[in-house]
Amino acid sequence: MTPTEGLRGVQARLEAAARRAGRSPDEVTLVGVAKTVPADRIRPVVAAGLRHIGENRVQEAVSKIDALAGLTPKPQWHLVGHLQSNKAVRAAALFDWIHSVDSEDLARRLDRAAAARGAPLNVLIQVDLGREATKHGIAETQVLALARALAPLPHLRLAGLMTIPPLLETPEGSRRYFRRLRALRDEAAAAGISLPELSMGMSLDLEVAVEEGATMIRVGRALFGERPAAIG
Repeated sequence: MTPTEGLRGVQARLEAAARRAGRSPDEVTLVGVAKTVPADRIRPVVAAGLRHIGENRVQEAVSKIDALAGLTPKPQWHLVGHLQSNKAVRAAALFDWIHSVDSEDLARRLDRAAAARGAPLNVLIQVDLGREATKHGIAETQVLALARALAPLPHLRLAGLMTIPPLLETPEGSRRYFRRLRALRDEAAAAGISLPELSMGMSLDLEVAVEEGATMIRVGRALFGERPAAIG
């Protein structure tokens, strides 16, 4: 499977899921997660229509963002992996979206760093709904408090929520986690806090995520194939 074939396949799955849910496919942004994927495999997918690229690590993204800087249209770059506070300055300079904000301290570091961007940095709050020791993110009971702390920061645009459900045997098992993230968004809206974006769903469970209201899906393997060896 070539990456362009993978893109067509993922787009078809997304469109079918959106139709089943009575949604427009245009409501869902496909983020192609390029962890360990070299720039020369990303380039043709962007040429074929991929507009959003996700990376898990700041260090790995540096060379790829530089190598693909001349692409037209220019893709948006998303950090979808955990962000250490000491890398906030670099991340704010490199990425258009940070999906993994999980503390007020990290948000304030990003806000200070984003002052030099000339445009707000889009951020999502990562929520650990599975309560897994190996996963990052805040507890669902902390969402409103953290959202209220982030909302006034002048150089950040608090755009929504992100979650990574536990690894389950079937895609259907993810549904309750996606449904709960949507409910958290609705609870925030009732409290006067707008969190429109829901980043949820990956290669195995993207259909369930779209049916439950995802506005961003993060797809790697179904798009680029099996992971090559790590870069850097």
